[in-house]
Amino acid sequence: MQVTETLNEGLKRAYTITLSAAELEAKVNEKLVEAQPEVEMKGFRKGKVPMALLKKQFGQRVIGEAMQESIDGAMNKHFEESGDRPALQPDVKMTNEDWKEGDDVEVAMSYEALPTIPEVDLKGVALEKLVVKADDAAVTEALEGLAENAQNFEAKDGASEDGDQVVIDFVGSVDGEEFEGGAGEDYPLVLGSNSFIPGFEEQLVGKKSGEAVDVNVSFPEEYGAEHLAGKEALFKCTVKEVKAAAKAEINDDLAKQFGAEDLDAMKAQITERLEAEYAGAARAVQKRALLDALDGKVDFDLPPSLVEAEAKQIAHQLWHDENPDVQGHDHPEIETTDEHTKLANRRVRLGLLLAELGQKAEVEVTDAEITQAIMNQARQYPGQERQFFEFVQQNPQMQQQLRAPIFEDKVVDYVFELADVTEKEVSKADLEKAIEALDEE
Repeated sequence: MQVTETLNEGLKRAYTITLSAAELEAKVNEKLVEAQPEVEMKGFRKGKVPMALLKKQFGQRVIGEAMQESIDGAMNKHFEESGDRPALQPDVKMTNEDWKEGDDVEVAMSYEALPTIPEVDLKGVALEKLVVKADDAAVTEALEGLAENAQNFEAKDGASEDGDQVVIDFVGSVDGEEFEGGAGEDYPLVLGSNSFIPGFEEQLVGKKSGEAVDVNVSFPEEYGAEHLAGKEALFKCTVKEVKAAAKAEINDDLAKQFGAEDLDAMKAQITERLEAEYAGAARAVQKRALLDALDGKVDFDLPPSLVEAEAKQIAHQLWHDENPDVQGHDHPEIETTDEHTKLANRRVRLGLLLAELGQKAEVEVTDAEITQAIMNQARQYPGQERQFFEFVQQNPQMQQQLRAPIFEDKVVDYVFELADVTEKEVSKADLEKAIEALDEE
């Protein structure tokens, strides 16, 4: 096997791999000898089929396998000896397309090598960690929001309005026939909640307690029950009570509605939750500062293919952000700009640097962390969680997409531990300004 370098320019590499006819024949014979003991053929005992007959019967298929294994072996040996790591899958193609049995095999291999990443003095990286305490005003604001959501309904005089709750009895029918599931008693319906068929709740606005109302609606064409889909229906309703929304009082009873022992315990929970949210936002600010610092400390050649792919991805994502109505990819080709390329250079450089730091620090993403990430994603598909889980398990590319941000965050945490970090207590408003500044950059 001969490997000859044909290009070494920057990070671009190209080689010619020559597999001689004799080497290929030896590999084929080796594979046939290995398989011979298990081969059964009419007229011969198991394992006693002559080699000449085996070659005639299976030779063509084995030649392809032997050729692939030999080239793969030569490539692996090359990467082990050279220390090169390809940025993307190497481009490999056979150059003597008119090849016939008995000829040497010639293959061209080209790739872009990942660059050598320079050492970075992480202890020389100075960072500021913003710390925000949850003050009484923030806790009170959160409590008032919970009280708003936990609103009670109290009986009122007069006609119902949007936002009121009406307690109703109802019986539904289609073409004069009552249908299963179309009746209810003492049902509390909040007008404007859109929990009933479109058009139903609007017809109960302006009604008083004790009033009988005929509600005429049409089931949607895509309604779950096929025998009702698209049908006109009559619901005979009796309004038994009209109630107005009243904000819940902030007290121990409200706390118990949300699973807390009392109001003080609920305040403690809210304080903890708010400060966790502030810490998450502060971490985003600190991470950006870290990436800026690292970006200023390192400079090395980047594989053009990675930069080009990243620039296209950035341009594509920004185009969809500006055109949210276009869900698919049936749109004109999106051209990359110098700004896209500049951002791509930064992302690729930092991505390679973080990967190198993580590898040297032996940072690993556990199976449990991947499983948790899959479960978090699966919650976005109610009722289809199992299918999503199975899809990801069978899709290595999807697993890598979930693994990458986990790995990056673990590397960032590792660098935080080594960097010179000082804490600075700031207000919630200051933290919000810092977050807004991230979006503007």
